[in-house]
Amino acid sequence: MKWVGFLSVIVIVSALFVVVVRHQNRLEFLDVRIAEKQRDQLNDEWGRLQLEKATWARHNLIEQAARDELGMITPGPADIVLVQVETRE
Repeated sequence: MKWVGFLSVIVIVSALFVVVVRHQNRLEFLDVRIAEKQRDQLNDEWGRLQLEKATWARHNLIEQAARDELGMITPGPADIVLVQVETRE
């Protein structure tokens, strides 16, 4: 009779542990899904930023932004100075 009571307690404790572990597993799975969703969003944003970087790297866009936003102009031939550096041998 003592063994039946002891084994019943062991079975109940084991069942409770199974429930707790399954619950923790579900919580961890939800955390993984959230992290995957965040990873996907960051990858999308990274792709958009790479595209934007490539677009801004085009020479004519940079030149146009320099003209419009900074008021820069291309220097004329009289404004260009050539500096020669002597090399030591």
